Amino acid sequence: MRFVMFYHSLVSDWNHGNAHFLRGIASELLARGHTVEIYEPEGGWSYSNLVAEFGRLPIDEFHCRFPHLRSTSYDAATLDLDAVLDGADVAIVHEWNPPAFIRRIGDHRKRKKKYRLYFHDTHHRTVTDPASMGLEHLKSYDGALVFGEALREQYARHGWARRVWVWHEAADTRVFHPCDSRKSKTAGDVVWVGNWGDGERAAELSEFLLDPVRELQLRARVHGVRYPCEALDHLRACGATYGGWLPNFRVPELFAGFRLTVHIPRRPYREQLAGVPTIRVFEALACGIPLICAPWDDREGLFSPGKDYLIAGNGREMIDRMRELLTNAPLRDELSAHGRKTIEARHTCRHRVDQLLEIVQ
Repeated sequence: MRFVMFYHSLVSDWNHGNAHFLRGIASELLARGHTVEIYEPEGGWSYSNLVAEFGRLPIDEFHCRFPHLRSTSYDAATLDLDAVLDGADVAIVHEWNPPAFIRRIGDHRKRKKKYRLYFHDTHHRTVTDPASMGLEHLKSYDGALVFGEALREQYARHGWARRVWVWHEAADTRVFHPCDSRKSKTAGDVVWVGNWGDGERAAELSEFLLDPVRELQLRARVHGVRYPCEALDHLRACGATYGGWLPNFRVPELFAGFRLTVHIPRRPYREQLAGVPTIRVFEALACGIPLICAPWDDREGLFSPGKDYLIAGNGREMIDRMRELLTNAPLRDELSAHGRKTIEARHTCRHRVDQLLEIVQ
């Protein structure tokens, strides 16, 4: 089949976690013999910020790491949809596209009716800023693919789409797997990879990462972007090293140098969209690094808490869990093995492509 996909960016993962999943899904589709064409807007926000900060080097590194993946830049107002979608079997439109473009493709689908058209939602804006998304234009789409049951319930409640399927994110195990153990666990104790997120978890970062690091005097490292000066000052005051942006494909090697990581969900995923795990959980477990989660409700039963990862209900419990993991190598090994087994059995991009093809059929 021929898949045509309209996403914010394939090339840049600067404050753009969906690029991880897109790369994995596209790679799996290509490996199965399908045709994949990916379009990203000219001057997209993530791409522009990445190049402004680092120049062309990250773009060249991406193409070296993923030589099979290509994208075409376009102007949403002038793109010739007749030409782009001629002969397409499936089109997928990501929710970061402008509402006017979402409407254009819906109108095209109404006229042509020769391909399946899906909307892909991987964010919390349906509960925090739904007016910005163009959800009123989805009636011409065959349905929506959303990354959690709580989000599916939102769509059903408001009648935004004709049909809605839960299509969770997952780990691209071509990239995310344990690295050479001979190099492992020499860089530090705890590592966290995550962006600032407009302060949506500022208090949680203090409670579940920085305060425990300070109290236990751990060797800690933080990677991510858009940290304000006061956040960077707080990192330094707690003894954590800030590493800035890191290409996502380098994260497995980073994880290999540390003994544990943590998952700290943004507030909307803990309160308004409870139970939706972001892709970082899948990727950490796939790499085999022991994981401790700040509170979130796995209401869909995707994992086995206590076996795939530990849970800390508050900052004091996080301190206790970190101390326990750092001094208990057998427990670290058990969590690592069980988490990897869960990913391989249920949560790889292979599984998500299987599901996508079933939905299309």
